[in-house]
Amino acid sequence: MEDLEPVQPSLNSSYIPAALAHQQLSEDEESEEQNPSASLLPKQSSVPLAVRYSPEDPYFVVYIIFFLMGIGSLLPWNFFITAKHYWLYKLSNDTHHSGSEEERSDLSDYFESYLAIASTVPSVLSLILNYVLVNRVSSNVRILSSLFVILLVFVITTVMVKVDVSDCRTEFFIGTLVSVAVVSAASNVFSGSMFGISGHFPMRISQALISGQAMGGTLSALASIVDLSVAKDVTDSALAYFLTADVFILLCIITYLLLPKFAYTRHYMMAATHLGSGGTSEGAVSVPPLRPILRKTWVLGLSVFYVFCVSIMVFPAVSSGIQSANKDSGSPWTTTYFVPITSFLLYNISDFCGRQCTAWLQVPGPTSRVLPALVLCRSVMVPLLMFCNYQPRDHLNTVLFGHDVFPVVFNCLLGLTNGYLGTLPMIYGPKVVPRELAEATGVVMSFFLTLGLAVGSAFSVLIVHCI
Repeated sequence: MEDLEPVQPSLNSSYIPAALAHQQLSEDEESEEQNPSASLLPKQSSVPLAVRYSPEDPYFVVYIIFFLMGIGSLLPWNFFITAKHYWLYKLSNDTHHSGSEEERSDLSDYFESYLAIASTVPSVLSLILNYVLVNRVSSNVRILSSLFVILLVFVITTVMVKVDVSDCRTEFFIGTLVSVAVVSAASNVFSGSMFGISGHFPMRISQALISGQAMGGTLSALASIVDLSVAKDVTDSALAYFLTADVFILLCIITYLLLPKFAYTRHYMMAATHLGSGGTSEGAVSVPPLRPILRKTWVLGLSVFYVFCVSIMVFPAVSSGIQSANKDSGSPWTTTYFVPITSFLLYNISDFCGRQCTAWLQVPGPTSRVLPALVLCRSVMVPLLMFCNYQPRDHLNTVLFGHDVFPVVFNCLLGLTNGYLGTLPMIYGPKVVPRELAEATGVVMSFFLTLGLAVGSAFSVLIVHCI
């Protein structure tokens, strides 16, 4: 990362060369006069701590913990989505059997649309709240409280699996949407706070967190395929689903509590804690200044916004509706496994690979114009998937890419570019701002991501209707 020097590094940036150590003092003195948030800085040596001393992460324990935190941040949402057969069964007109065909109802027909609304709106609001509270409530309180809220909701959801709701489906439907809204809000507070504190670490830690999110989607897709192949009872498979989520969330709580035990963590969090206490003692504002953050990161933020907006436009709304051209053959591949594998599994694996690539390759840089140009080029993925064999088609009857290989290639390309181009701005963001704003910048970048998902979800409804 030595070629990325035009940006102003944060305290713990892993790409600060040692040559900057002698120049940093005078630069920081000048920045204090120009930086509106300079009062947050303690009057100590301006030489970055990461330059003076860089501890080791033995056995990559801290990296693994952040990777697990990434999985945990999206696993609850992914488990709600992949339990589709369970929700259809619960909301159908007949829950006295567990067969594969349930009578349809209005609640089950429109459940996914309501699910998207119940998740995206609280997500945006919760990230705004998270930014306001970033200097008022410690990251430990925000992270642990959100994890306990998620665990409580999933325990209740697990208990409800074996409860007969055939006489109160509407109440169950409303309760489920409330649960999704609460879990979505808590998950975004959790992930936004984790992105915030990862900004104090080297970029590989932020990359571990983002890669873990992709692995959460991959695990849920694998669980869905296993469920299709071995599950005979809807409620039994759902019980296994949610119990797995309960255990994993509990694991996230335990591993997060262990995080401060490692010298590697204490080294990088010491500066953040000291900066926070210094700001409080000098009477600094509780809400971080937004203008200096946006001045440095607006291009990166818009890049994150557009990457995830384009992805959610077609995944899974369009991609999961693409059917095999040989569906009439009746083979398990073309009927049962085509959509779960080509739409969900391949996308999530490609997304994970794209995010992992950023651990070794970080080009283009944060100030390069090539990065937003590549992000804009992803727009072509929308028509490419629209002209695959999406069914049913009411308005756009032309199918240009009818062969089964096309959705495989397009979904892999969509996932790979989403992972790579979505991760780069996320890990660059906290590194291009003054070091005392790194945590707040992580929350702001998470806001751009969630806003992109919210806007893209709205457009996905229009795209499906246009097809």
